[in-house]
Amino acid sequence: MNQPLQANYAGYGEVASIEQRNRVLRNTYWLLALSMVPTVLGAWVGVTTGITRAMGPGMSAIVFLAGAFGFMFAIEKTKNSSAGVPVLLGFTFFMGLMLSRLIGAVLGQANGAGLIMTAFAGTGLIFFGMAALSSIIKRDLSSMGKFLFIGMIMVLVAGLANIFIQSSALMTTISVLAIGIFSAFILYDLKRVKDGEETNYISATLGVYLSLYNVFQSLLAILGFANSSD
Repeated sequence: MNQPLQANYAGYGEVASIEQRNRVLRNTYWLLALSMVPTVLGAWVGVTTGITRAMGPGMSAIVFLAGAFGFMFAIEKTKNSSAGVPVLLGFTFFMGLMLSRLIGAVLGQANGAGLIMTAFAGTGLIFFGMAALSSIIKRDLSSMGKFLFIGMIMVLVAGLANIFIQSSALMTTISVLAIGIFSAFILYDLKRVKDGEETNYISATLGVYLSLYNVFQSLLAILGFANSSD
């Protein structure tokens, strides 16, 4: 009699685990979609007021790093409380505000709005492609994490260095690498949710949002540079 009972309880636990994973993934997608609203609002405020354009490249980088890491620390502290979602949305507004410098520069070019829509569409295609792959791939991707983290740090350091070097070739190289690295990060983060390794949807949303942000920013930088060179 014990064997059928054990089998039934084991099956129930497996179903509950799958339900939990699906719930986290569903909440992640919903919060990710919601986070686009304050991002767009922040970008609009930045372009309209010119607040980020008034900063020099060095000051802009300092404000960005201080604000981003400060918000990420706050999100980590509040992710298990009711304050987690508002803090995350505040972070996405800040990120949109900091993106407005690049958006304003691209909008100043011919067909600037079209370039922004192209970058947005490209980012969407990458996201849906990585989301589909995360459902198809069965192997464990946890070993990717350390390599992606190292790549991210290298891109960050190179990007900071290029603030002073001002090399167009280096900027393009960094952007191409960033698209590859952060596209892989989207796959990695979504796979962790599907495998039950990430059970907090706020943390999951933060990871995927940062990857999407960097992919979009890199695509827009490449398109903007290519358009200005024509």
